This record gives sequence, structure tokens and C-alpha cells, in this order.
Amino acid sequence: MNLSRRKFFGRSVAGVAGLASIPAIVSASIAPEKKNNKFSLFEKEGTVLFQGDSITDARREKEKELPNNPQSFGSGYAFLAASFLMNALPEKNLTIYNRGISGNKVFQLADRWQKDCLGLKPDVLSILIGVNDYWHKRAGKYDGTVEIYENDYRALLQRTKENLPDVKLVICQPFAVLNTSAVDETWVKPMKGYQKSAKKMADEFDAIWVPFQEVFDEAIKHAPPTYWTGDGVHPSMAGAQLMAEAWLRSVE
Repeated sequence: MNLSRRKFFGRSVAGVAGLASIPAIVSASIAPEKKNNKFSLFEKEGTVLFQGDSITDARREKEKELPNNPQSFGSGYAFLAASFLMNALPEKNLTIYNRGISGNKVFQLADRWQKDCLGLKPDVLSILIGVNDYWHKRAGKYDGTVEIYENDYRALLQRTKENLPDVKLVICQPFAVLNTSAVDETWVKPMKGYQKSAKKMADEFDAIWVPFQEVFDEAIKHAPPTYWTGDGVHPSMAGAQLMAEAWLRSVE
């Protein structure tokens, strides 16, 4: 091996050695709860539903929309998290759906809620929504506000609990990662408003909270922002794995 190749491999190994593992990054952001029975949230023969926008959608097929089906899940964090649950909990025989749709804001979830949530009767419902409520406003395609987001979100969750009083809720924090193709410093203050409202909903409805922003903030200490997400919103392969790990750690 010549000297230049030796130097290249040496630098590569050093870079990999300095990169914390995804489980370690998540552990630095989410303290695990001590439970005798992990994943007790999920009951035998239970139904789990992932809801949200393009981050959850991840280019899934929308014709058949089958449960426990890779094509119907797309390639994002929902697919990875669902795959883990099915591998770790085969005795529970879970039915898991992904009904995220690209571009959705809260009011658009509400428009399709009967078909894409209530009719499926989930026992566990996970929702990640909010980035489009800001991004589309920023782009001049929507005139919503943080107050509208919060009020629409509360109404959606109230409707859900009225129809499914025993449903267990998982509320995911909307996030944006700086120094990427779409996200810069001007996102920080307005996004905090949407994040605060989402956390308020989690508290009001006794939901499990998934702190995606904090997880990505920790992740960029170990690798560049674009390693995790090209545009600051849609995760890369590494970002999707990071999100799945954070979601699983939050619900375990």
C-alpha cells in the first residue's frame, strides 16, 4: 500500500472512531425509563398507527395502504421503528399502519381523520406534525399561525380521545436542523413556538413525548448536519435510523 492510500485509510478510521453510535447519541438526549416489562405500551393483537407529513410518509405507496407491509411504509423512521417492533415482539402479533401524507398540516390530518385514524381504531397513535405549518407559511403558501396550529392540534386530539378513549398517544416534536439547504437561523425562533405548542399538547393529553429536536441537536455534535438531513427537515438514511431509535427509546 502506498503512502497516500495509507494516510487516506488512517484518516477514515480516525473519523469513524470519533463518530458516536446512534444509540449513544439518543442516550445522551433521552434518559431511559426503568421498566420491568419493556414496550408494555403495546398490547397483544394491538394496532399501532404512525401519522404525519412527508417525514412519516417517506414515499410509501398509497393505493393498498396495507399494514405490516414494506411498500406501504416507505423508507423512513416509521418503517424502521415498525420493523423493530415486529422483530422484537412477535408474540404480540401487532398490526402496524403508516398513514403519513407529504405536505400535510394539522388541519389536513383532521380532514382525513375518520378514514386514516378513527376507522383503523389504533391502540397506539403516533403523530409527527408541525414543520409544514411553519414552512408553508414561510413560503407564502399558508396563512396559519402558532395559535391556529395549537388550536387545531387540540381539537384533533380531543376528537380522537372522544372516539377512542383508551388510545395511547405518542406526540413527536417537530424539528429543523440548521446549516442545511433549507434551514437557517431564521427558522429557530418561530419553530420553537410550534415545538412549545406540541409539547403542551403532549402534556395536556398525557402523551409520550419524542424530543426529536434535542436528538438532532446532539447528533450534529458528532457528524455534520447534512449527514443527518440534506434540507434540515427530511432525514437521510442515518437521520431516519436516528429518529427510529429515538422513537423506540421514548416508547420502550
